[in-house]
Amino acid sequence: MRAIWSGAIGFGLVNIPVKLYSATQDSRLDLDMLDSKDGAHIKYQRVNADTGREVPWDQIVKGYLYNDEYVLLDEADFEAASPQKNKIIEITSFVEETEIDDIYFEAPYFIEPAKGGEKAYILLQQTLEKTGKAGLSRFVLRTQEHLAVIRPRDNYLLLQQLRFAEEIRSTEDLHLPAQVKLAKKELDMAMELVKQYSEQFDVTQYKDEYNAELMKIIKAKAGGKKPVAKKMRVVHTKSDNLFDQLKASLGKTPTKKRAL
Repeated sequence: MRAIWSGAIGFGLVNIPVKLYSATQDSRLDLDMLDSKDGAHIKYQRVNADTGREVPWDQIVKGYLYNDEYVLLDEADFEAASPQKNKIIEITSFVEETEIDDIYFEAPYFIEPAKGGEKAYILLQQTLEKTGKAGLSRFVLRTQEHLAVIRPRDNYLLLQQLRFAEEIRSTEDLHLPAQVKLAKKELDMAMELVKQYSEQFDVTQYKDEYNAELMKIIKAKAGGKKPVAKKMRVVHTKSDNLFDQLKASLGKTPTKKRAL
């Protein structure tokens, strides 16, 4: 793996030299856009909406639509707004890890100790593990400041980037059911169904089969074969009564280790 950031974690008066590595990778196939008539590559062009002419990069500026007019921004404006660049992930406070709603979690990064920081790294990792705390911090990646928590996982530290509160949309516009009455027997039956289908979570038992199936289709078409389309199998219960549907579900064997 290639480190995407190097610096230090500020832990009180202790500085721990570290490196960050992206903890995720894209598993999607790299598909190109082509013209369906001749298979030629599709190019992106930067076109003036008024004249229809292509605009070179050196003539392009950024702007923000404010009160129906565009305010143009230059590099000095972006530089002035950027947080002060530094190489410190400063832990500002410690919070209960369980108090952080999962909706705020974003990109995860592995933290590796750099030379000379091994002992302090293990100290922080074990301290967080024993206290159940996470280190709330801010750090600058490229030109943008991010909110993050440093969390212990197994025998290493993980930096989890967080979304800011203003990035979470309000639920006010959702049309949610109100005043729906549930019979006790329906709720009891649903809880029994959940109990029957409950198991220990093991993500390794689930595989993303889409890319594998898509690659089979690509190889088949490359060999001149026509891929066979899968038929969707939908099973309907005979009754539209919610209780009867739940009762019928309890008689079935849960499907284990199903591919996503």
